[in-house]
Amino acid sequence: MVYIVIVQFSTLDRVRMRHFYCLANFPFWLLLSLLGLIAPTARAQTGPMVPPLRGYTAAHDPSTIIACKNRYYQFATGQGIVSKSSADKVFWSPGPAVFSNYPGWTTNAVPGFTGLFWAPDVVFFNNSYHLYYAVSTFGSQVSAIGLVTNPTLDPTDPNYKWTDQGPVITSTNGSAYNVIDPSFCWDNAGNLWMAFGSYWNGIYVTQLDTITGLRNLTNSTTYRLAYNSSIEASYLWRRGGYYYLFVNWGSCCSGVNSTYNIRVGRSTSITGPYLDRNGVNLVSSGGTVFMQGNGKYTGPGHVGIISEGGNLTLTHHYYDANAYDGGYHAYGAANFGLLPLSWTADDWPVVTNNWSAIYNFQADARDENGQYYGLLQGGATIKADPNYGHVLDLNGTNQYAWLPPGAAYAQTFATVVNWRGGNAWQRIFDFGFDTTRYVMMTPASSDNVLRCD
Repeated sequence: MVYIVIVQFSTLDRVRMRHFYCLANFPFWLLLSLLGLIAPTARAQTGPMVPPLRGYTAAHDPSTIIACKNRYYQFATGQGIVSKSSADKVFWSPGPAVFSNYPGWTTNAVPGFTGLFWAPDVVFFNNSYHLYYAVSTFGSQVSAIGLVTNPTLDPTDPNYKWTDQGPVITSTNGSAYNVIDPSFCWDNAGNLWMAFGSYWNGIYVTQLDTITGLRNLTNSTTYRLAYNSSIEASYLWRRGGYYYLFVNWGSCCSGVNSTYNIRVGRSTSITGPYLDRNGVNLVSSGGTVFMQGNGKYTGPGHVGIISEGGNLTLTHHYYDANAYDGGYHAYGAANFGLLPLSWTADDWPVVTNNWSAIYNFQADARDENGQYYGLLQGGATIKADPNYGHVLDLNGTNQYAWLPPGAAYAQTFATVVNWRGGNAWQRIFDFGFDTTRYVMMTPASSDNVLRCD
């Protein structure tokens, strides 16, 4: 019996199955065409296509990309602050750490700090690059945001030198906020604002001095912008008559078990109130879903936007469900990606990271688009079928295909299987490494029902 298997997974609910279809003797490519899953690309995009990134792309909490001379630079969480650069935004090379010895004030402000700086962001003004960064320890409200400046980002320039400017804002136990994850936005009047915050009472914004880069002495008020029981990594963007506030909901730093997703609201004033598409205030846990995990892109977060030639590109980090990370002891190595940013007719931002894993299997159990690689188990083979092309051929007893975790996180999975009957609960596919956590497909359960468990 030839089965055409279409599975649609829930994205926010991880790998819990949404729908499971198994159709016999139906034209495969016609079915895929009806579902809108036709190759050649497994990922639908709006706006100009962004080539796959290459080189040193590992990053957690990446900064906004910024240009200096003929290169682009980005900074990220890491010991001494990680840096990388690129001539074309496609191939990325590692750069030097910002700090070889971290500033002495950091350990006074945050006891237990060991030089692992979080979530830097960079902005250029007053003839200098201003790099802001967070000093904290995991789960603590004792935090600080610091500032370091440099006239250039080119390490080969004789003028290249990072100069510590000290703390910008601090928090301690009992403060209204937790001062991590700085990001920046210029308002319509040319004033510079810094958004920040994590958990506790949510996201805040305060005005900065455009000479010193520190807090504005005449307006040092902090304005509360958003709240949720798990919220951080805010980013502000001005477009037309609106300011857009992006925030992360969920938890980070657990590989594919991270639950980050990105929400958005907008306001006509940089200090709020920010409302989502349903008119709910972000301070009252409002926030329209902007991006959620899909395919190998689990736990997306930490938005940045770069504008060039009238095109907007969104940067973000994600946990690559196909890459093992020894630090997390799980799949989901932190990486960063670029996506074209578009806008709806009613002025809301939109991107897509939708993945539809079409498995017209190749000999090494890779999908047609070369995004996922699996293993054929128990002597399973791929055979050529005159109607369906490459078909996974199973004996119905001990043969199945192992597929990587990223396939289980795809929005849609489609393939053709030739299965010749066998025992109940004989698996067809095993997604990932632990069948108590991932999805197993079987053509027949104990009550002879096609099932996905």
